[in-house]
Amino acid sequence: MQLLLLIVVALLLLCNGAAATLQANVGELFTYKIEPHLFNWTHEVISEQFSYRPTIRDHPDLPTWMRYEYSHEYHVGFLYGTPPETEAGKAISIEVIALNRQNFETRITALSMSVVQKFPTPNVVQMKIDNLNWVHLMDPGRVENLRNIFRKDLWPSSKEDLSVVFMESAVNMGGRLPLRPQQREGVIVHVGSVAQFSPRLKELQEEVRPLYKLPSCTYKRTSVQKIFENVGFKLDWCAFKMVGLESPTEILYHSGKQQNEQQPSGEEQLHNDRWMGITREDVPRRNYIDEFAFAFAIPGMIFAILMGMLSAVLCFQHEKFSVFFESPISSTVQMVKCADQPMNTLKSLKDPNFLLDNISMRSQSPSNSFYQLDCGASSIYPRPKPPPYTGGTLGRNGVDI
Repeated sequence: MQLLLLIVVALLLLCNGAAATLQANVGELFTYKIEPHLFNWTHEVISEQFSYRPTIRDHPDLPTWMRYEYSHEYHVGFLYGTPPETEAGKAISIEVIALNRQNFETRITALSMSVVQKFPTPNVVQMKIDNLNWVHLMDPGRVENLRNIFRKDLWPSSKEDLSVVFMESAVNMGGRLPLRPQQREGVIVHVGSVAQFSPRLKELQEEVRPLYKLPSCTYKRTSVQKIFENVGFKLDWCAFKMVGLESPTEILYHSGKQQNEQQPSGEEQLHNDRWMGITREDVPRRNYIDEFAFAFAIPGMIFAILMGMLSAVLCFQHEKFSVFFESPISSTVQMVKCADQPMNTLKSLKDPNFLLDNISMRSQSPSNSFYQLDCGASSIYPRPKPPPYTGGTLGRNGVDI
């Protein structure tokens, strides 16, 4: 009878999925992979065959500190997030619904999670890795390589308790998608420890401090560039910051409070746990007058200078043209005005009617071969008289005889 009962329980677990117990530490990154074998599906026939939807049991969403993302690169889903101190000691039951898109089979599994209190890490190093996506830091080996850089070289005193306290895609944090789909989106990572920052980390922070005013600077190289590139990490040094007890708190404390203020307790502490944004008066205002002045004044000055240069060139060229056109130009046509003709009549020497009307033969001598024009007291001798036509007669076929 007991054997039969065990068989029935095993079958129920196989059908509905076995309940897994997970543990998440306060202030430390929690990750969990959702794979097909969690629902007793062994192989994938088509691409993107399985889809998952995790929620809190009897609720439509996940906890506020937890996020679910599906990786199209690895065809699995991931739960990740960093539980805050307010979640310490709580037990969370997560229900995951899986759908097989090939035959539309649905299976359900339950995950039991407990949030454990952990001593907070006051010193945190924030960085952005440009050549990776968020899913690449789900690989434990790659995370271990990142931790070894700090534990063995940059931050040796954090060897005992160094952990990843935060991880998120740069796009989800307000970054822009790359222009090429083949490029990585980038991932923002925070590692923290109780140990004080090492002198080498402080020197590195002073080295990159002038870059904080820039949004991104992938071109910048630092003294520790090779250490990260040797294990496959390319950092954006404009986003490399150290936040802790000995560093400015402008990143973690958005409400403008100083760290040395006395912390309230009781109900006042619960009321002050909310994030307090800046007031409307503290928001910087954009000065459009200066921007319009720069936008129109500088191009206007350049335009005026160019117009002046162009006008000077055109005026100089105009003077040359006027001098050129004022120079005398000899005419090939000679106009003659005769006294016996009306004053408003001018005829050209090339006009045959003019020769017929105004030419009088002064002499029939062969030596005098010029026409003479009667124009008052003066006489004009134009071109010689053409010889008389002495051609023969034409026959029927148009040939001279």
